[in-house]
Amino acid sequence: MTPIRAVIVDDEDLARQLLREYLEEAAGVDVIAECANGFEAVKTIGELKPDVVFLDVQMPKLDGFEVLELIDTPAAIIFVTAYDQYAMRAFDASAVDYLLKPFSVDRLHKALEKVRGRLGNPAPPIAAAELSAAARPPERKLERVVVKDGTKVHIIPIDRLDYVEAQDDYIALRSEKKNYLKQQTISSIETQLDPKKFVRIHRSYIVNLERIARIEPYTRDSRVAVLSDGTQLPVSRSGHAKLKSLLGETV
Repeated sequence: MTPIRAVIVDDEDLARQLLREYLEEAAGVDVIAECANGFEAVKTIGELKPDVVFLDVQMPKLDGFEVLELIDTPAAIIFVTAYDQYAMRAFDASAVDYLLKPFSVDRLHKALEKVRGRLGNPAPPIAAAELSAAARPPERKLERVVVKDGTKVHIIPIDRLDYVEAQDDYIALRSEKKNYLKQQTISSIETQLDPKKFVRIHRSYIVNLERIARIEPYTRDSRVAVLSDGTQLPVSRSGHAKLKSLLGETV
C-alpha cells in the first residue's frame, strides 16, 4: 500500500511533535514536512503536493483559513483545532475531517480512514474564501485580506482597501492604486466586511465609506460615487438609500 504523504501545519512545537508521534504509530503514513507558520505552509504544500494536510486554524501571521485561500491543491484537509461551533459547521461541509484538540489516537485513525477513501478520487479544491466566510462568527469582521499573485502573497489591511469590484467568480480589490484579483464572490466578502465602514453601493461594487468624496447625479435616475482619488463608481437606487441612512440626506 502506498503511504499517505502528510504535511503537518501548527505553530506549536509540542502539538506538531504529538501529531507526528501519533502518525508514526499509524501504518501507511509518511510525514514529509512540518510547518511552523502559514507562509511556510503555503510554500511547502505548493512544492510537495501532499495527499493530506493537517492544518491548525489559529496561527499568527497567516491563520488556517488564509492558508487555504492561498493554496491550490486537491489534498485532503484535516483541521486540527480548538475552534468554535461556527467553524465546525463549515468543516463538516468542506473539509475531510477535523480533530478537536485534545484528540485521541483512535480519533486520528478515523480521520485517516476518510483520507484513504479519498485517495484516487479527489474532491474538487475547497472554495477556501467561501469556507472562511462561513466559518467566521458573524460579529468577527475581516481585518485584512490575503491574495496570492504567482509566488507572491499580498496582505491588504482592511483600512487600506478602497473598494471591491465583482468580476464573475472573482473580485478585484483596489488598494493604494493597485488591483488584486481573488477568487471569491462579492456577496461572500460583503458578509465579512464591517457594514458601518463598507457599503454595497451597486451589485458589482462595495466601497470604503472613508474614500467617498461626494455623490453626483449621473443620469436622471442614477448617481455616481466620486472617490478621493477621482475614481467614479456607479450607485444603484438601493445603494443610494444605504448611503443616505449612513451619511445623511446630504448624499
